[in-house]
Amino acid sequence: MASGFGIHGGKGRCYDTWMDFSECMSRCAVPGDCAALRDDYFECLHHRKEYSRINAINKEKERQAALHKDGGKDQKAGHH
Repeated sequence: MASGFGIHGGKGRCYDTWMDFSECMSRCAVPGDCAALRDDYFECLHHRKEYSRINAINKEKERQAALHKDGGKDQKAGHH
């Protein structure tokens, strides 16, 4: 997790984020003060927020395409 080594031997992609979080935890009086850094670290590891956002964007695109498709049929039918 925080060894600093990535899968291919270099520095891990989340190592810097982990170090920021770890440093905050070592100097804070209340662990909750580091919640934002913790969230950043877990997002770096798992990309859950990113994937959720991508899924929401794709759903909206599909919804708009369906509305456009249905709207196009209605417009064509009304002009005949």
